[in-house]
Amino acid sequence: MRLLLTSLCLIICLSANGQVVPLPQAHAHNDYEHDRPLLDALAQGFTSVEADVHLIDGELYVAHARPLFKNKKKTLQALYLEPLAQRVRANEGSVYPAYEGEFLLMIDIKADGEAVYRLLHQQLEAYRDILTFYESGEKKRGAVTIFLSGDRPVDLAKADPNRLVGIDGRPSDLGKGYTADFMPVISDSYKNHLSWKAKGPISEKEWAYLQRLAERVHAEGKKLRLWASPDRPLAWKTLKAAGIDLINTDKLEELSTFLREE
Repeated sequence: MRLLLTSLCLIICLSANGQVVPLPQAHAHNDYEHDRPLLDALAQGFTSVEADVHLIDGELYVAHARPLFKNKKKTLQALYLEPLAQRVRANEGSVYPAYEGEFLLMIDIKADGEAVYRLLHQQLEAYRDILTFYESGEKKRGAVTIFLSGDRPVDLAKADPNRLVGIDGRPSDLGKGYTADFMPVISDSYKNHLSWKAKGPISEKEWAYLQRLAERVHAEGKKLRLWASPDRPLAWKTLKAAGIDLINTDKLEELSTFLREE
């Protein structure tokens, strides 16, 4: 209750001052495809962004499909790590001023998961001061929490007592003993669970299923995200009501407005 009241006070104060309101349920799907990767999401108050990466000649490039040309302006460091670090340091330890919630950076590894993990570990050392990390297995909470999706190096991360990232889970990972620290989010394709297209009311059967799925995830202290869900207000409203924690969207401004009005 105290955390809820603090969050509400923060939202009211920021709104009154014309500042960006952080939105804990807003996830920017394929964030790098927007005009200003990361920056557009931050301008709308998003607290979770997604970047696909490809390992090419010892560097991590951000793109959905493997790029034909190497552009240093589109590396993970240039587009996400360095801008986030500059922002957190300028805000004295948080992505948004006075915001105490976590900011999620989901890195979707398109291939070569173990090699990407090793390189990423090297690169992230320079940003340890802004990150949630683990030292001899003990969690040190930071402003930015990174978790890996796609070609997930689960075993490698699990064996690393000094890891700098978590792993994106799947519903099939529930009940296997993975902690919320190791696997903070459970993600899956919306189509694997529901057929509802948000063009009318959801059926009682699918509504009940959605709630049960959220309850299973929450019972392990994790967040739930369904990608490729219908990207329209009726879907957002229904997913939010059912307990989905991260609402996936390509429509940054529209979802931001919806969540602030809600």
